[in-house]
Order: sequence, then C-alpha cells, then structure tokens
Amino acid sequence: MQKKLRLRNRADFSRVYRHGKSFANRQLVVYWSRKPDIERFRLGISASKKIGNAVVRNRMRRLLKEIVRSHESEIQDHVDIILIVRNSAVGMEYKELEKSVLHVLRKASLLKPSGRQA
Repeated sequence: MQKKLRLRNRADFSRVYRHGKSFANRQLVVYWSRKPDIERFRLGISASKKIGNAVVRNRMRRLLKEIVRSHESEIQDHVDIILIVRNSAVGMEYKELEKSVLHVLRKASLLKPSGRQA
C-alpha cells in the first residue's frame, strides 16, 4: 500500500472518529469520513492489544492492508477509512477476512457501484 494512501497522524484519526460515520460486523468496525481534498482514499488500521500480542496485531494489519490493496480500484475516492479489528477476526483465513472486509465496506457504501454481485 502506497504511503500517500495511509492515514497516519492522530489528528486525522480523531477527525474521522469524531465527525465520521461507522458500521460494524462481527469481525471489523469501519469508520469513514469524506475528505474532498484528497485524490484517492486513505486507510488507517487499528488493532488493539485486546486481540493479541504484537505478532498477531501486525499480521492482522498486514492482511487487511493486502485485502484493501487488492480491491483499491473498487473503493470510493475522497474518503478517509479506519478499520478496527475485533477479536473474532484473529483466527480467520484470508478469504473469510476478505469477504468480511468487502461486506463491511459494502454496507458502509464505500465501494464503487459496479455491475457484478458478490
């Protein structure tokens, strides 16, 4: 994932949490906020210590970044997105987690409209 597509600083995270909208499923919570002055979307991932040690948290971050990277053409532009990992996502296989990410993004209306159904 490109550096310019990452949501990094505390002020941006706080703005999305405070002024954004949210949607959740059992594995993930997504917060998002429109930001017209950015050209694409930006992604931040939060994995708290409640889900496991550093190895587990970093693995979840890597998996989520790869899933979003592989579907970045489907995600709407001009939006900041934060994905929060829940405990139930830790043991999931890649395909299950991918399905969960796409589900939560679809429910939050963050995927571009397309002709195909998943």
